[in-house]
Amino acid sequence: MVNKGLLVRLQAKPGKEKELEKFLQSALPLALEETGTESWYAIRITESTFAIFDTFANDADRDIHLNGAIAKALMEKAPDLLTSTPFIEKVDLLAVK
Repeated sequence: MVNKGLLVRLQAKPGKEKELEKFLQSALPLALEETGTESWYAIRITESTFAIFDTFANDADRDIHLNGAIAKALMEKAPDLLTSTPFIEKVDLLAVK
């Protein structure tokens, strides 16, 4: 059962919105390779605010994802693309369809 998640908020630097959007789109193949990642979404909230939301069956799979290729690439790009460090929240899913 999928009952764990991550919500990662990202604030793009002025003028870096398109570059952040492209980076997030380019991360999809990496997410598809992660067997423990049940679902993965890249989201635009406002013109400059983005997020990643993903789901997992357990804490171990979530931790693997947090130490995986997408997280490493994001942290590498963060100083150039983001106004601050990504805000990462571990969440528990209460109801899933």
